[in-house]
Amino acid sequence: MSTAREFNTTTQHGPDTTDPREVDWTERQARALVPFDVVDGLPINPLTTDLPEGRGDLWHWGEAVAADTVVFATPRGGTQHLLMVERADGHGWALPGGMLDPGEHPKPAAVRELAEETGLLLASIQLTLWGPRVVPDPRAGRNAWIVSVTYSCALSTVTLPIVQGLDDARAAAWFPATYRAVTAATGGHIFPAHDELLREVLAP
Repeated sequence: MSTAREFNTTTQHGPDTTDPREVDWTERQARALVPFDVVDGLPINPLTTDLPEGRGDLWHWGEAVAADTVVFATPRGGTQHLLMVERADGHGWALPGGMLDPGEHPKPAAVRELAEETGLLLASIQLTLWGPRVVPDPRAGRNAWIVSVTYSCALSTVTLPIVQGLDDARAAAWFPATYRAVTAATGGHIFPAHDELLREVLAP
């Protein structure tokens, strides 16, 4: 990805009041990370079309981009752990991450969100890109969705870094890096947008 690229961002203080049929969807399609169709002047969620019409509980129309980070850490002589945060909005435990600010590239956004939510400071060079995907965000609608640009990082440390829930994270914690351990520790309350990804990257 070029740092000069403009991404579809959502940073705003309330729902977008723009009439979606007045948006230049051709331009938005040209810079979308995941292709999508437009029907009768409305963008169509490329992950699923069976959601109710509208943008659900999201503030934007069409695609908006989030940067999320899978952070593994293996303390000396210990087992691999995964860093997760408990969302303050009640949607459960998730990967650290959040929406891009206007003009922001996903990689620095991932670094920023990680620090804002957990206090963990990493350099951009430590992150490896996994790529963008439309995620099954429970807030999405037929005409609004989230694309997650996901990064990964594997730390070798003497002990697990100290983290805490900050900003819009109610808590932050390290869990043994297996799906069974994560679901047990969280009571199965995993953010639906990240559940599929966790199933892919974690041992059973």
